[in-house]
This record gives sequence, structure tokens and C-alpha cells, in this order.
Amino acid sequence: MMFMRRSTQSELDAFYPVRPECHDSVPKSRFKLKTGKTLSARRWRASFSEEGQLDIAKVLRRIQRGGVHPSIRGAVWEFLLGCYSPNSTFDDRSLIRQRRREQYDELKAECQKMVPVIGSGKFLTTPIVTDDGQPIDDVPGPHGSQQGSSDPAFEKKVIQWKQVLPQIGLDVVRTDQPLMFYQTETNQAKLWNILSIYAWVDSDISYVQGMNDICSPMVILLENEADAYWCFERAMRRLRDNFKTTSTSIGVQARLSTLSTIIKVVDPKLHQHLEELDGGEYLFAFRMLMVLFRREFSFMDSLYLWELMKIGYS
Repeated sequence: MMFMRRSTQSELDAFYPVRPECHDSVPKSRFKLKTGKTLSARRWRASFSEEGQLDIAKVLRRIQRGGVHPSIRGAVWEFLLGCYSPNSTFDDRSLIRQRRREQYDELKAECQKMVPVIGSGKFLTTPIVTDDGQPIDDVPGPHGSQQGSSDPAFEKKVIQWKQVLPQIGLDVVRTDQPLMFYQTETNQAKLWNILSIYAWVDSDISYVQGMNDICSPMVILLENEADAYWCFERAMRRLRDNFKTTSTSIGVQARLSTLSTIIKVVDPKLHQHLEELDGGEYLFAFRMLMVLFRREFSFMDSLYLWELMKIGYS
């Protein structure tokens, strides 16, 4: 009988290495592999039938007991996020993957016509158009084709999208800075590509700060950019209401209200204490709920938390 070899903390940390100068400033990971409980690569392979159907109930039970081994996390998340049905076969998933990659390439090509920097391995951090959509000539690099459409609504969509691209770039630079993964412009550009293309496709939400924290794990876990995009897209189906904003409200406020109601019932003394501190609106939890505790824990621990929440799985 085979057992999962006990891994040291340094071996676990090697999956998501931190820049040496940041070791003392990032939260320490508490996640530990649990022999016989953590979903290992061997247990993962054994969860598929001969045709490729996944015993998702067995997988979820093991995740709840001990999380997912980092070596298989990307493949597991494609199921947890709902990219693939557990009832799909190996052949089904191969066809779906190919079709989605082609669809992503088409979306990227559409965006590249407007902003050629997309897909180039670089990204923008400075504006390329003015408020009225005119190109800023002193910005280096090609700006792509201008609107040139007789449809005012489409022209407005293009201008608004181009205006948000540098904000995405600035947030990309700040995303998971301690991780070695984002020390290369190529990896930063992958994150920027995905967020930029999503902002074009879902123009109602476009881009809101915090979406970079949701997308970053997908980019790190899945080598193929298209696969990472579709995982992010599935996650946003569940989380997009967090990022809806109007002139009077922000989407996550509904979750803050729910949290307040729960604490009031579960721990009325704590709720009263927060009220006395003028914290009854629970605004201190705004970031926690919006990005699902991504910035409160280490990268490893936040992924484990998401797995326990079975984010997006239905």
C-alpha cells in the first residue's frame, strides 16, 4: 500500500516561492499535508472511472478532511470551479478544452485589434486615451484601431474599456508582489490579459479592484492562459455581485449586512461590542468578503480556505 510521503514546510512553500526579502513580511502558512486525508495525486487519479467520470463526492470528502496537494491543485480547481462536469469523460473534456481555448484566442484577437499590447507579453500602466476617447500620442507603443463605428453605444464601450486598462495594469503590479511568480513581466502580462479581456466581455462589471486577487491564483495554478481565463470566468459567475457598483451602493454591502445579522444571532455580545465601537456596519470586513480573505492569509492558506468553501462548485 502506498502512502503520501510526509513533506516538510519548506517543500510545500517551494510550490509558491516567496522573494527572499519578503519572507519576514508575509503571513506564515499553516496548511499541512495530512497523510491519508489530503487529496494526493494518487488519490486524485484513482477518483476517475475508466472513461474519465469523476467521483466528485469522494473528492470533496477528502478535500474537507485535508485539502488538496499543491501538485494537482490546478486540475482539481477546474472541477471545483465548475469548468468541467464530474460526469464528463476524458474525451469530452479534451473537446471542451480545445473549444474554449479557440474561443479565448478569438476574444484575444478581437481585443488585440483595438489594443495590440494585449497578448504581446507586456501590459499598460499609463492611459492611452483621453476622457473623450482621443488617443494620447505621447504614450509609447501602438494604440490599435480607433472606434470608427457608427454605433455610439459600441464606441462608448470601447472608450470605457480602454480607459480601464491602465488601472488593471497598476493593480497587476501590486498583485501578490511577494511571490516569485510575478517577478517576470510575462506572468504579469498573463494576468493583465485575462482581466482586460474579461473587462471587455463583461462590460457591465468591467474591472473593479479586487478582481485581480481573485484571478491571480488561476494564473499561477494553470499554465495555459486560456484555461486560467475560463476558471476565472467561472469564479466570477459566483462572485460578480461582489463587484457590482451603483451610485448608492457596492455589491459586497449585502454580504456585510448578512454578516452583521449572523454575528448578532451567533455572538450578540461581540455584535454589541462592535456597535459600541461604531463598527456595527462591519466595514472592517469589506476587503475580507470582497476578495475572500486573499490578503488576510498566506497564499497557500487562502487557497486551502477557498477549497473548503468549494468556491463556485454546484
